[in-house]
Amino acid sequence: MTVTAYTLAVLLDLFCLFLGYRFWFQPTPAAAGYGVPADAHGDAGAYLSVKGLRDGTLGLVGLALLAFAGVRAEAWFMVCVALIPLVDTVIVLRHGGPKAVAFGIHCATAVVVLVSAALLFAV
Repeated sequence: MTVTAYTLAVLLDLFCLFLGYRFWFQPTPAAAGYGVPADAHGDAGAYLSVKGLRDGTLGLVGLALLAFAGVRAEAWFMVCVALIPLVDTVIVLRHGGPKAVAFGIHCATAVVVLVSAALLFAV
């Protein structure tokens, strides 16, 4: 179970880094994949950059916690981070995005993050 817990945590942290990269360097397709399309060259451009910074920073903090603070700190971090995809679900729904994206991506991500936290607590 230890290998699974660490592997899932690292993969989730790396995925956050990937999302951050994508929102910085491919903002229009990243926004469409998020479920609320936006024009990266219009007013939304700054918000897409902020989202990229947020996601990338979460990935870095998660990796740093796992490397330097330990598994329990990473577990609590994952519990707290799960709030973000849950709220992302609401954001997509409020702005007319597809329910499949809201629940199939964002809500499912929150569940996976909470499973990761549970595995980390069990280590």
